[in-house]
Amino acid sequence: MCGRYIINPDDRFFRDLAEIINKSPLTGRFKGKQPVTAGGAFGGEVTPASVVPVIAPNRNGERSVFPMQWGFSLPPSAEGRRPPLIINARSETAAAKPLFRDSWARRRCIVPASAYFEWEHRMGFDGKPKVGTKYRIAPKEGERTYLAGLYRLEEGLPVFAVLTRAPAADLFWMHDRMPVMLPEAALDGWLDPEGNPEEILSRALTETDWEPALTGA
Repeated sequence: MCGRYIINPDDRFFRDLAEIINKSPLTGRFKGKQPVTAGGAFGGEVTPASVVPVIAPNRNGERSVFPMQWGFSLPPSAEGRRPPLIINARSETAAAKPLFRDSWARRRCIVPASAYFEWEHRMGFDGKPKVGTKYRIAPKEGERTYLAGLYRLEEGLPVFAVLTRAPAADLFWMHDRMPVMLPEAALDGWLDPEGNPEEILSRALTETDWEPALTGA
């Protein structure tokens, strides 16, 4: 799965994206949070419910940057409890799931990131699953990664989920899922409502570099 990713605050690319969403009238309407470093600069570790820059087509079909909140909401239970946000969608089944079907067909987006985080999942001596070391993972090619996503509007505000897939062979020991990471050459095709999502997903990057994340990263 993908439950954390990171934005490098020193990357001018992300600073430019931050400037765009900070000028958007949508940003102030969110109740979520933007990722910030200790120094207050835009960037750092992104968690569910964060409001971050996401790339999607505008009304004219042009590639644009929008503030979006991470996670689809579900209706509250009969007791009034709010279920956790749905932050991921399985790429193998999203086209058929009622929650994602419309977004799969018409509202696909790109989530820029410097890398994503995953925790090692292993079986403990007691036979129960344990969460181990946290790793920082990025594709071998390129300065950053582009996660394939789906978005929709909730109360007039855009929210997104990150698509996942079976892991690359060298990551299977760590976790049974990984986010779909697209090469730059595939971005326009993924955003195009007339494009073929399955064909684009077949071009996902699977060769990665990974290392233990620094404490607190």
